[in-house]
Amino acid sequence: MKNSNGKPPGPEELKKMLEEMFGQVGDVQITHGFSEPVEVTPEEVEPPVDEVEKLDNILEFSYLPRDIKAYLDRYIIRQTDAKKALAIAVCDHYNNARFVNEQDDDGFSKVDYHKQNILITGPTGVGKTYLVKHVADLIGVPFVKADATKFSETGYVGRDVDDLVRDLVKKADGNVELAEYGVIYIDEIDKLAGAGGSGGRDVSGRGVQTTLLKLMEDTEVSLSNPNDMQSQMSMMMSGGKKGQKDTISTKNILFIVSGAFSGIEKIVDQRQRAGQMGFAAAAQNDKEEESATKHAITEDYIKYGFEAEFIGRLPVRVNCEKLTKNDLANILRYSEGSILRQYERQFAAYGIEISFKPDAIDYIAEVAEKQNTGARALMTALESHLRDFKYEMPGIGVDELVVDQKLLENPAEKLKEYAGRGQEASREEALRELATYLKKFQEQNGVELSFSDDAIHALINKHEEEGQSLRQISRRLFKDYPYGLNLIKSKTGRNSFELTEEAILDSDKYLSDRVLEAYEDERNSEGEAGS
Repeated sequence: MKNSNGKPPGPEELKKMLEEMFGQVGDVQITHGFSEPVEVTPEEVEPPVDEVEKLDNILEFSYLPRDIKAYLDRYIIRQTDAKKALAIAVCDHYNNARFVNEQDDDGFSKVDYHKQNILITGPTGVGKTYLVKHVADLIGVPFVKADATKFSETGYVGRDVDDLVRDLVKKADGNVELAEYGVIYIDEIDKLAGAGGSGGRDVSGRGVQTTLLKLMEDTEVSLSNPNDMQSQMSMMMSGGKKGQKDTISTKNILFIVSGAFSGIEKIVDQRQRAGQMGFAAAAQNDKEEESATKHAITEDYIKYGFEAEFIGRLPVRVNCEKLTKNDLANILRYSEGSILRQYERQFAAYGIEISFKPDAIDYIAEVAEKQNTGARALMTALESHLRDFKYEMPGIGVDELVVDQKLLENPAEKLKEYAGRGQEASREEALRELATYLKKFQEQNGVELSFSDDAIHALINKHEEEGQSLRQISRRLFKDYPYGLNLIKSKTGRNSFELTEEAILDSDKYLSDRVLEAYEDERNSEGEAGS
């Protein structure tokens, strides 16, 4: 945007140009946040101390591959080869990033550096995302995850892939230097393969590959989106403070992409068969069918639909194996991120301690394996079997739930059993409350009150029907009894009273009848004395 003299407009000129541009859109008033240039000291533009510490830790990277693998072992079960390969690639990347910052007297890097961006393959639910997230957490770098299908080629409708780099800056709380060492993880990258073959303009497949491969090397990305008016306005309104960068370098950003690559096994199989014949070829195919992506080479990915330049930017290839029943059971037992910990917290919120027997864990793992969605199926299996317990058990008075295979196979029967326990526990608690009420009644009113068995049974029925405690029910039913019983005491000398079922069903009539009986007894006694 330039003025009539071919120079960038000043604040007042820009305001006038914007008013002319938007003048036809109703009563819109254009204001600006420009002011005279302000001298900003280096201290004012430095990031917070904790962000500085994070950056220092990265620049002084000291992790060993075995350190990273040991950390991943706490959360991800199996995938030993993948964890080793990922740990080595990450250490190499950040060690190289540290060395490449060293410059000679002419300002050039002392070392040549070829980025080790990573491609992770494997079926859904085997821990691909989990691996990357925990690596980023350990190192302390900003981490951004996205699905490849959400992006379009620059200039078309949809998210711009450059936005991934800008998102890193947001994750780093605006610290561009820290963001330049972040990790960008793109899932479902296989969905970009093969698009655009019809000859028309491609805005989601090969075009995105072309844009991504530029980012994966060394380029400068503007901190504002050129296709986003709001972003551009925000950049202009910032006033260009001293020391403030307006671009971010991708030189040291580690790119990790992943996908299931369904169907690539056919391509691998065709290539392998081309070099083998007869029975040997068939036997080899049967042996390797399940882990075909492990043996995929660059040629196979190109045939799958990737640009040679794009797949060439991903030199480190990591394969995650399909999870077995035993793997899924071990995830539940040993992973620090086990979904069982989540269920323990959820039931604990209702005051219920839940525990899982070994046979229950094996049963859930077996159910999950059949769904073919990896570790994600564990939550599905648990939720479908325990949903009714989550709904029914809170509030019934049971504080413990033991999950075994029998419970999972017949949840309705076990739930009925727990409901019975809850009812029994609720009755015991109700009786304790009733005993407290009776003791306090005697202390406050000087008469002893008790209940017959049929009266207690009637009270418990009211408790279960109305949902109120026996103390609340008793206070309501017997609010007039202190006066009435003391009146009877004064006439008869009685100091203790046992209430029957009749007192529960109609408390007012019961008390009235007892008072009348006391008066009647008094008159009879006086008549006998007079005779």
